[in-house]
Amino acid sequence: GGALLVFGKIPRPGLVKTRMTPPLAPEQAAALYACMLDDVLEQSASAAARLDLLPVLAVHPWEGAESLAARAPAGFRVVAQQGSDLGARMDHAVAEAAAAGHAPILLRGSDSPALPISMMAAALDALAEASVVVCPDLDGGYNLVSVRAPITGLFRHTMSVHTSLDELCLNAEQRCQPVRRLPPHFDLDTVADLAQLAKARAATDTLPCPRTLRFCDENDLWRHARPAP
Repeated sequence: GGALLVFGKIPRPGLVKTRMTPPLAPEQAAALYACMLDDVLEQSASAAARLDLLPVLAVHPWEGAESLAARAPAGFRVVAQQGSDLGARMDHAVAEAAAAGHAPILLRGSDSPALPISMMAAALDALAEASVVVCPDLDGGYNLVSVRAPITGLFRHTMSVHTSLDELCLNAEQRCQPVRRLPPHFDLDTVADLAQLAKARAATDTLPCPRTLRFCDENDLWRHARPAP
């Protein structure tokens, strides 16, 4: 069967959600990220069960991984992210999953707690007509990638910039691997992105991120969000 790789960080102040500080204090940003990660792990466990995938949590840094392993739902395999930068760590995780016999492979971050399971299903279905399927983020990055098999150097591009998605697609196309783009979704990278979460919440009462929403409510984080365009 396939594998669902979730990339997560230890929710440590100063390590996560640094683009939200200020206005958030580092401790508050880390607490928000912990809620996001817990939501992503719970939803990914459900997605993995529904889509017949092995759920894997790839942790960075490895020191403190026991704390994440303890909060991950039952059935998750916990591994260390290995590599000199994020792209290398993503390449390694996909290659490691493939070497263990898993195909296809779905890789997602932990910054998109509102990403629906239907999007993960679509990312698998679209592999029937493409070697790489990607869900764009609204800022030019991406939050979900599926591949039939490892593609060496696929993630060797500039991370966290508005050209990240285009660079990933170019890497695939230069290796003669057809790419399919899904409809865009959103990450929570800055406090302004909370406007997208508020907009999504207004559209449905079934967002898969109850902890994230509750934390934003209890700490009145919505006041930092500018209106979504």
